[in-house]
This record gives sequence, structure tokens and C-alpha cells, in this order.
Amino acid sequence: MTRDSEHIVAVAPIEDWDARASAFDDEPDHGLRDPEVRAAWAGRLRTWLPEHPADLLDVGCGTASLSLLAAEQGHRVTGVDSSPAMVERARAKLAGRDAVVLRGDAAAPPVGDRCFDVVLVRHVLWALPDPARVLRRWRDLLRPGGRFVLVEGVWGALNPVGMPAGRLTALLEPLTADVRVERLTGDSLLWGKAVNDERYAVVATV
Repeated sequence: MTRDSEHIVAVAPIEDWDARASAFDDEPDHGLRDPEVRAAWAGRLRTWLPEHPADLLDVGCGTASLSLLAAEQGHRVTGVDSSPAMVERARAKLAGRDAVVLRGDAAAPPVGDRCFDVVLVRHVLWALPDPARVLRRWRDLLRPGGRFVLVEGVWGALNPVGMPAGRLTALLEPLTADVRVERLTGDSLLWGKAVNDERYAVVATV
């Protein structure tokens, strides 16, 4: 585990994510199997993503539950994950959609610069060393006028991990023209339960 000001990191090796892949979707906000949870995330995505079909990069896509929602809303999706087991499940979930899933490093996705209208990332940035550098790399993947949609938080009472919203917005300010924070803690449908820790989304336009 490493720590810089208000950024707490515990990076799991790829083998750990492979081991978690089979049960990853059991969490309500991972698998989105409950219709109400799924509808809650779909509704949020509609407000965060462009109204027109867009090229979207889902970094650290896991089993691609959010990628699937975005594809269902008409977006062209590229998912990236470092875990072969997650990639396998993501590809199965997105079969028949306008989507592709690549294996690669979230900090340096194996895609070209200025190819995307949206970089969507949920619960990944907090776990990467040097988030400022990572955000600069992700910004290079966006076309002019593109946007970040970053879902993050701080979890755990005794040994909290994550990234507070103030830390993330400070990192984004030099890179973006507009930054909006949407608090998500009070929306229990997103998580399948009531939560009282810090959960939020940042939508930032470059």
C-alpha cells in the first residue's frame, strides 16, 4: 500500500483479479443483476454520456456491466482490463454488441490518441499509482470536447481506501475546461443497499 496526500492505494496483482472474476458479478453494483440496480445505473449513464452515439472507452471494465449499458444506449464501446479472466467474461457479456474488449494496462490503455468521446472509469483510478500522470494519459485519448466520467469514492472506516472528491477535482482542474461532481452516497439503488461512505461521480469536459 502507498499513500500520497489524500490518495490511498492498495494495488492487487492481476492474479487476484483473475481469482475474483467468477464471483465479481455477485456484488449488486458489479453484476447489475437486480432490475432496480441496473435501471439506476442506466439512468445515471444517460445523464453522464452524450445524447448522440459516441466512442466510449471503459478503462478497467471488469466484466463490462457498465460497458453493456452504454452499448445498449447506442454507444460504440471499447473495454480494457488487465485480467484475462475479466476480459473473457466481458467479451461474453458484450457478444453481439458494437463493442470490443482488449487486455491491457489501465494506466496505459492499448488504444490510439484522440479516438474517444468519453473515457469512463469506475473504481479504478484510486488503485493506480501516480493518478496525475494517469489522468494526463487518459486525456490524450479524448477528442477535443470529449469528457471524463469517473466514478470513485472512499471505502472503509478503519482502514479507508480510495480517493476523496476534492483530490480528484484538483487533479482534473489543469486538464479540463469544466468539472462537475455528482454525489452518489444517498442513492441506495446504485449499490443495492444503503451506504454512508463517500461515493461520487465526476464528469469533466476537456
